[in-house]
Amino acid sequence: MAEEVLIESSGKISVHLTKSLLAVAFLSSFGSSMLYGYNLAVVNSPAEYIKEFYNSTLIRRNGEGVDEQTLTLMYSVTVSIFAIGGLLGSFMVGMLVSRFGRKGTLVCSTVLVFIGGALMGSSRMCGSPEMIIVGRFITGIHSGISLSVVPMYLGEIAPKNLRGFLGLVPSIFICIGVFIAQILGLHELMGKEEYWPLFLSLVVVPTFIQLMLLPWFPESPRYLLIEKRNIHATITALKWYRRRSNIQAEVEEMQEESRSLSSVQTLSVLELLRDRSVRWQVLTVMVVNAGMQLSGIDAIWFYTNDIFENAGIPRSQIQYTTVGTGAIEVIAGLVGCFTIERLGRRPLMIGGFSFMGFCCCGITLSLILQASIPFMHYISVACVVGIIAGFCIGPAGVPFLMTGELFKQSHRPAAFIVGGSLNWLSNFTVGFIFPFLQMSAGAYCYLVFFAVCAGVSAYVYFVIPETKNKTFVEISQMFSSKDNAMEIHALGVTAHGSKLNGYGALEEDREK
Repeated sequence: MAEEVLIESSGKISVHLTKSLLAVAFLSSFGSSMLYGYNLAVVNSPAEYIKEFYNSTLIRRNGEGVDEQTLTLMYSVTVSIFAIGGLLGSFMVGMLVSRFGRKGTLVCSTVLVFIGGALMGSSRMCGSPEMIIVGRFITGIHSGISLSVVPMYLGEIAPKNLRGFLGLVPSIFICIGVFIAQILGLHELMGKEEYWPLFLSLVVVPTFIQLMLLPWFPESPRYLLIEKRNIHATITALKWYRRRSNIQAEVEEMQEESRSLSSVQTLSVLELLRDRSVRWQVLTVMVVNAGMQLSGIDAIWFYTNDIFENAGIPRSQIQYTTVGTGAIEVIAGLVGCFTIERLGRRPLMIGGFSFMGFCCCGITLSLILQASIPFMHYISVACVVGIIAGFCIGPAGVPFLMTGELFKQSHRPAAFIVGGSLNWLSNFTVGFIFPFLQMSAGAYCYLVFFAVCAGVSAYVYFVIPETKNKTFVEISQMFSSKDNAMEIHALGVTAHGSKLNGYGALEEDREK
């Protein structure tokens, strides 16, 4: 293996990517993040079969079926209940990671996938639509936990010069999960009526692989040192992830953060929201996580076939067009992953959201004009692909990365609860409301997503500083400097003779 430490021209230590880091990033994302993407798209292909199953079951139970609107409502509940489970899972993150650790939480939560997969897989045999809904709810809980814990885990084991790259690995696996669901959903594979229960329950396969291998990897060194005060385990974990690197500098940086937090316990969500020293970080987490889902990407993933059908694509060609969009997702995710350490977080976020907003306007225009201009349905497809590509380049993964970067150890679990809960609440809102919004507003429904994308882009441009190659303490001080500057300006005083304390707040310099 090549030497793991480089000295940059600035004198800063740069750590190479090791096989251990790459393996744990892939493994944790494969059994968790990929399932999130898979569950987003898996209900798209068998939608009509699931509706028929619901209707036939109700006929058998009650002697009569239901109308199309009621079936749409039942299917919307099936789609969006996954987000309700995710919301519940996100509330549990703080308690779980404090008790079991980052890796331990990922391992323990796998039991949820096996329960949910078993329920969905046996639903038709038992003649129970409720088992599908409960199964998606339980797998949603797992995704709600893992969607926060995986970025937290990878952010804490990664050296600062690789935190962006490793932080976007989960977003690539989300795209891969969507792509796999789209491929397996082809009629030639598992897109037939008899296969849809098995199609829904395949989530257990990657989770089983993760359960067999992930326990062999070490826990997060930052968790071991700052929360467990176990210096021996910390050094052992760092040696595993860094191999021949000189880990002394990293240990000292973690000890410095630990000393600054020596009198502070892990904060609850309420305490985090009350902490004025991190209010800009909290607001940022809320904006980027809510904006990530309200940008319209979930509407695209949940209802891709319906969107393409409304755009005039022949029904026989829709499934292949959908698979093509999945390939674009993976490519765009790889582009974001391999450019984030060069470009930074801000350009990927601003560029991604701006391009998504532009494509939302393009879909609206193409749907309005497609009746009079036949080739406009191709513009609709191109804009759908553009929304997906723009999302996967930056907004798909950077919000989770930012949530981990903007806070120190004492604040991080509560921050992931806030970001995760808003993420899933927004996910549910879009998944449940979009079919009805589409029926009522028609082509103009995409202008709502344009407004969200434009607003988030503007917020990132004017408020969020670049966090590339910064330590967690340095990032906290960057935000607190912004906050203190605003307070000082409002009070009409200067910051002369003041300094930042360990939490990023301003304190009086008592040196005389």
